[in-house]
Amino acid sequence: MSFTVPPQAPARPNRCQLFGPGSRPELFEKMAASAADVINLDLEDSVAPGDKAAARQNIILAINEIDWGTKTLSVRINGLDTEFWYRDVVEVLEEAGDRIDLFMIPKAGCAADIYAVDALCSAIETAKGRGKRVGFEVIIETALGFRNVAEIATASPRMQAMSLGAADFAASMGMQTTGIGGTQENYYMLPPKDLDGPRGPVYGDPWHGVTAAIVAACRSAGILPVDGPFGDFSDDEGFRAQARRAATMGMVGKWAIHPKQVALANEVFTPSGKVVAEAREILAAMAAAEAAGQGAAVYKGRLVDLASIRQARVIVRQAELIGG
Repeated sequence: MSFTVPPQAPARPNRCQLFGPGSRPELFEKMAASAADVINLDLEDSVAPGDKAAARQNIILAINEIDWGTKTLSVRINGLDTEFWYRDVVEVLEEAGDRIDLFMIPKAGCAADIYAVDALCSAIETAKGRGKRVGFEVIIETALGFRNVAEIATASPRMQAMSLGAADFAASMGMQTTGIGGTQENYYMLPPKDLDGPRGPVYGDPWHGVTAAIVAACRSAGILPVDGPFGDFSDDEGFRAQARRAATMGMVGKWAIHPKQVALANEVFTPSGKVVAEAREILAAMAAAEAAGQGAAVYKGRLVDLASIRQARVIVRQAELIGG
């Protein structure tokens, strides 16, 4: 283990982030009553330019008046390359109460982007005497963001989470796809031509590289790595497949762009009772081994050691967070 110990990520559940346009206030009460851990009220891509100002006021009213329970409440502001983002920050922080938890910063490209929003938030919070500092989550959805993912993760003490925005990322990278996440038709290999049998396609994960980069940056910076949207909300099994890959790689949750995806995300990112029980048994087996002066133990025919303890603790802690 390095002498440099990474900080702990925020201790809160983040299995599903449910998005809703700020221009559709009739959805807000339903979002508050959903099973999503995080609510993202959107001012960016889902809101037309002519509706930005009205959407902003809808969100401010919702922050002040709706009972959001224990959910993490986030507002996605517009990109820093637009004329809208600074009004998003100013009006929300000056007019909404302390119930807002996070600003989501889209298309983060470098640490300077985060610094700009941080400086504006700090000035407003000081001027207004706000008792609660707003946190940040960001979206990696450009080639520049991919290149600078580590510096973005540590750009501000306000940072809490980082997501992958597959659609804009694909466009920025010049990928030949219009799909939003998931398996891509032309991203495949064939078995060697000399093997017997048919040469059926073997599909890979085109999002693997950026997902691994986000998870590594987040885990070393003490923030939460989150998988982004899956565009085809008619494909439950496709959503599950991508969510399972993301969970296996270390992400803690996934976006929902349709209410039906909330249950799917919660299903995948909630450790099963069997998995939690096994993790607790591994911890107990290692505790018994340590008491006997041994550095490893045998559990169900396989060797478990200190690395196994760390893996088991992650699962148990996640289950405890979800259970409240």
